[in-house]
Amino acid sequence: ELRDLQIELVKLQRDVQLKGRRVAIIFEGRDAAGKGGCIRRFIEHLNPRTARVVALPKPTETERGQWYFQRYSAALPNEGEICFFDRSWYNRAVVEPVMSFCNQEQYAQFMRQVPEFEHMLYEDGIELIKFWYSISKREQESRFRARKINPLKQWKISPVDEEAQERWDVYTKYKERMFSRTHTTFSPWIIVKANSKKRARLESIRYVLSRLQYAGKDQPVINISPDPSVIRRFHRSVVQIDR
Repeated sequence: ELRDLQIELVKLQRDVQLKGRRVAIIFEGRDAAGKGGCIRRFIEHLNPRTARVVALPKPTETERGQWYFQRYSAALPNEGEICFFDRSWYNRAVVEPVMSFCNQEQYAQFMRQVPEFEHMLYEDGIELIKFWYSISKREQESRFRARKINPLKQWKISPVDEEAQERWDVYTKYKERMFSRTHTTFSPWIIVKANSKKRARLESIRYVLSRLQYAGKDQPVINISPDPSVIRRFHRSVVQIDR
């Protein structure tokens, strides 16, 4: 099933290359939600020359003095390219205020500016998809435990992980505010129920294939319609989905 979906992704990438399109896909969610693993399934068989993962480190001293969106703007896709953002400018909507990495004035300014920023991307022809990977508190705790005992995954452990469970409700408050204020017709939030890593990965790929146009889409080798019980656009009844 995954292999057939990846064949369709190769078709999509070829179309993006030939037509000089620019595609940006954002992967957001709580810690241990499975964002990185999902991205790896997307890019596994894509041409690395025109498929790029963006996972920016902490901002430097110079970057902290710049317009907040500046370093993300520099990472946006070039013609013929698909970029996968493993976290994005939305750090300032949730993680940063929760962990006190920004002040309330910086947060408020970001929340005012981000719809305008994304509208500029839309008007400039960038095709933007925003995923939020939703897991339960119990599932997150289970994944944290697995990281600690698996020597191949211990590199994923960060100080932020230690706070994630304790600050769960605060995180939820900022997450829901982010949805309500940054979900737009031109840049909607797509929520993925991610307690099952396998289903989340498959349905995310299906969503991208169903959302974006490409040559050969009318003759897919597999069903590309996402399961609505796993993946859906944000709307008011989806709030607190991962409580």
